[in-house]
Amino acid sequence: MKTISKDSSVKPGRRARTAVVAVAAAVLSAASLLTAAPAMAAAPTAIKLTSASCPTEILQGQSSGCVTELQNLLNAHGAGLTVDGSFGAATLYAVRVYQSSVAIAVDGRVGPGTKVKLYATGGSAPSPITLTSAACPTEILQGNKSGCVTELQQLLRHFGYDVGVDGEFGAGTLAAVKSFQSANGLTADGRVGPDTKSELYNTDESGSTALDLRSAACPTTITEDQSGGCVLTLQALLNGQGQHVAVDGQFGAETFVAVQAFQTAHGLEPDGDVGPATKAALYANISGGGGNGAPSPINLTSASCPNEIIKGQKSGCVTELQSLLNHHGADLAVDGDFGALTDSAVRDFQAEAGLTVDGRVGPGTKSALYGVVTPPATTPSGGGYARMLEVAEAEVGTVQGSARANSYGSAVGMSKSTNKYAWCATFVSWVAKQTGATTFNDTYVSGWVNKARAGQRHLSVTTDPQPGDIVAYDWNGGSDFTGGEEHIGIVRTVSGGSSFTAVEGNTKDDNGNGPYAVYIRHRTTASFYDVVFIRVR
Repeated sequence: MKTISKDSSVKPGRRARTAVVAVAAAVLSAASLLTAAPAMAAAPTAIKLTSASCPTEILQGQSSGCVTELQNLLNAHGAGLTVDGSFGAATLYAVRVYQSSVAIAVDGRVGPGTKVKLYATGGSAPSPITLTSAACPTEILQGNKSGCVTELQQLLRHFGYDVGVDGEFGAGTLAAVKSFQSANGLTADGRVGPDTKSELYNTDESGSTALDLRSAACPTTITEDQSGGCVLTLQALLNGQGQHVAVDGQFGAETFVAVQAFQTAHGLEPDGDVGPATKAALYANISGGGGNGAPSPINLTSASCPNEIIKGQKSGCVTELQSLLNHHGADLAVDGDFGALTDSAVRDFQAEAGLTVDGRVGPGTKSALYGVVTPPATTPSGGGYARMLEVAEAEVGTVQGSARANSYGSAVGMSKSTNKYAWCATFVSWVAKQTGATTFNDTYVSGWVNKARAGQRHLSVTTDPQPGDIVAYDWNGGSDFTGGEEHIGIVRTVSGGSSFTAVEGNTKDDNGNGPYAVYIRHRTTASFYDVVFIRVR
């Protein structure tokens, strides 16, 4: 299995311009031998690449308004092409240079992944600057133009907002910022200060399937030809309901047909438009809560929980209970609803713990449930890598905000609840600490990657991943692991080729369903994100 990396020496603008100059020179030389050459026809009118009017893949030899749009986008990235709507050798070379520069498959074929990148990465915008760095002001405001605004716009696009990436904080960016703030419980003043920056970077797990279609982050009606995070969520939800569409963020013909099939199956008008009724139906069976998700977990010993938690109750106390039971080997849906399966799991736990088997979660059962939550003492560093997977797998089902999940952070010096930050790297740090595989811990994915690349603290990069290795993902490409769109987990199985599974914290299931928790995810190196495997030895 091959690790995807970016050659930082690539100079896409320079290489593309050189190639185009060479091609142009050859064309002019040939033209000088001809007489009375006909005037060049105007390029076809540009057509957005993600629209239904453009083919799924735009290839060499095609001529159309889609190619005109492609050439304009490539020129925004420094290609210097003649915009004629004809996909010739110079355009092919420019496509390949661009694909190399953003670390995606260099095949010269302009498919969904390349289209998304072209629109998401902008072109002539200033280079992005991390919002929390000293180079960015404390508050980024309307009217600003800088790499800080480029970074802001790219982050907003990650959350599904359809803003241009030009580095200019205009009216469209302002509206997106206010909508993002409102959707995340912040003051919707359009001022990008510390709290808004923090929330924008709370994206270790891809924000795409984390977007709720019913939130202000998504349009009231999602229609064909739209793209972005809301469409990614829609596609994941459709697949969770038995459809089979590519989760690529492009609302094309395939997704349209799947929406119609879903609507027909649920007694809705099959118009292919995803409005409030279709959204409600998509969420109807998620988390068992009528689409509202599980209540936030509450510590069972707090004053907010009753002395005895019993069958029939529904609350955050039950969410916490189910998470704890899963840690002890149950396999419950964490929905905050104390039903028959939860009752059975409680009784099984009570029997194993030597308690009265009555299904009532009183002080004794609560104490026993929390009895092994305190992280064990760490073993000496080095040599514990063989247990990495064993320890990680035992945590599957642990829910964000639960006492168990919060113990990951406290064990490595993080006092905040996992409700307040992206915690996938904290989970990996916790696993490493329990096994003594390495003394290193970091709550940022970039820290793990940088140490591995430097060969420090028993860490190194490997291209031959094995169960128990660490896997890091860079969702926005480039393999530089900056920008806040990263994720990390523990390799569980490797099936050959590009496919593998991993145990990951701060994620949802493969269909984008369920609460944020520790799950086993199916992943691939042949996708829109970049992957680095880390060996702990």
